[in-house]
Amino acid sequence: MLLNKQNRNDNFLAVKIQKTSTNVSPFAGISFANAIFNNCGLSQLIDKELGIRATTVGYTYSDIIRNFANIIFCGGNCAEDSQAHLGKYLRAIPGNRVPSADTMLRGIKQLTTENQIFSSKQDNQYTFNINTKLNRLNIKSLLLTNQLQPDNEYDFDYDNQVIATCKYDAKNTYKKNRGYLPGVASIDDKIVYIENRDGNANVKFEQAATLTRAYSLLQENGIHINRSRMDAGSYSKEIIKVVTQNSKLFYIRANKCADLFEQILQIETWQTVEINYKIYQVASLKFTQFFADENFRLVVMREKSDDSQLDLFTRDNFIYRTILTNDWESDEKQVIEYYNQRGKSEKLFDVMNNDFCWKHLPCSFINENASFLIITALIKNFYNYLVAKISKVFGEIKPTTRLKRFIFRFISVSGKWIYSARQWVLKLYSDSPYERLQV
Repeated sequence: MLLNKQNRNDNFLAVKIQKTSTNVSPFAGISFANAIFNNCGLSQLIDKELGIRATTVGYTYSDIIRNFANIIFCGGNCAEDSQAHLGKYLRAIPGNRVPSADTMLRGIKQLTTENQIFSSKQDNQYTFNINTKLNRLNIKSLLLTNQLQPDNEYDFDYDNQVIATCKYDAKNTYKKNRGYLPGVASIDDKIVYIENRDGNANVKFEQAATLTRAYSLLQENGIHINRSRMDAGSYSKEIIKVVTQNSKLFYIRANKCADLFEQILQIETWQTVEINYKIYQVASLKFTQFFADENFRLVVMREKSDDSQLDLFTRDNFIYRTILTNDWESDEKQVIEYYNQRGKSEKLFDVMNNDFCWKHLPCSFINENASFLIITALIKNFYNYLVAKISKVFGEIKPTTRLKRFIFRFISVSGKWIYSARQWVLKLYSDSPYERLQV
């Protein structure tokens, strides 16, 4: 019986194979992404904003950025994937110029700016990298693709993200690992500004100046901010002053301190609300800790603790959370629910880390990796535009589709380019509606 069973398995594995030398690509869908990148005007914008590389160099900055986007959209995570795995498929696209991995990395390094050193009050020095040219290009790419529109008002989020890495100049972060701590500003799911900084820099250190540069660059391009939303890392007098000057409304998580809880203990009336299927007690009071002459509001929410241990400040067994705002029109529940939507920015970091190579920084120094962070943010923003366009034709792809699903559902299709009747034709082995795409 065992022998017969083995024979049956051998017959099952005896698959007939017929090989062909025809150059069929398993990533034929990348041709559409490549065409949309060019046809939307992004290549022209990149070369206009970044300028021409040395006349003896054969590849433009748009060639480098477009092909890095192609690598990511095919599932790669480093420039070397172009040579090791994807190069022959990318070169098969008519008119597509594919630089080597060394050329791509050299192009990224050519876009760096000099680092700036800032000293704290304790005379500690921290390195920042401010790349205004690439950040400006990123914002203009969003305007070009109509993902942002001038003279409109938007909601602005800011956060600092620990990027773990063991690069040459990485420093120990508050998460007990080595890395960088870039400041990242976003509007919805679009990154609009990045500054790289030492991993050991306090999040509040020089944040007011970073926010000033971010707001100014947006205003320079006609983008106005309605509401700004930030976590407790932005809770300081200097930062709040910058935020109020550049946005109509703001929502910032307040830090615990004795003075703050002295005000909270004076609250006599609490309202009961349900938020995300949990019951909380909420209240508001006028906030005067930083700016006595400003009409600021502290929204307080509390819930019963699971244990009987008393809080050090309030001397009760409630867990308190507070949000500082200048919004007096919304009720407490509306303020809390709007602030809780900051979770979208955390999801954005997850997308950048896992889909757009932030976990795989290619360079050795903070300024070079700053360029890479902004370039991959630009690629992510273009991906939003690309997927929104394709989702109008492909029902199984949504505007919120993650990269892995997009690769399986769209990029991974067999096809080959054929030159026929004096024109290039893409032959696809699929019944999906690629022909309906307007690239």
